[in-house]
Amino acid sequence: MEIQRKIIFYEHYFTDFYLSQSEKVQEKIEYVFKIIRSVKNVPRKFLDSISETDGLFEIRIEFESNIYRIFCCFDKGQIVVLFNGFQKKTQKTPKSEIEKAIKLKEEYFNSKKKKDGNK
Repeated sequence: MEIQRKIIFYEHYFTDFYLSQSEKVQEKIEYVFKIIRSVKNVPRKFLDSISETDGLFEIRIEFESNIYRIFCCFDKGQIVVLFNGFQKKTQKTPKSEIEKAIKLKEEYFNSKKKKDGNK
């Protein structure tokens, strides 16, 4: 299986979410990550853009009757940067979770600019 994309974590948000899940949910998350890493055109069932945001995406995980979302964005095309994750309890994604992801995305790119500027 050829690697198409690299997945990285920004800060501790995704790790905190991941470690709070059951082993079975973690396995499902790993399965979806494998698809994202290796499939050229990832099905929207697993990865979809969030409307009215500038480049924010959500990774979609379904396990048993539960739905999980992990926010992310792309950096340099092939790097997927993971932000916060949560278990979805309603039809609509909570605005607070989207706002948090937007803030984390801005922080990520700002911290990168600072690092690039210090070189």
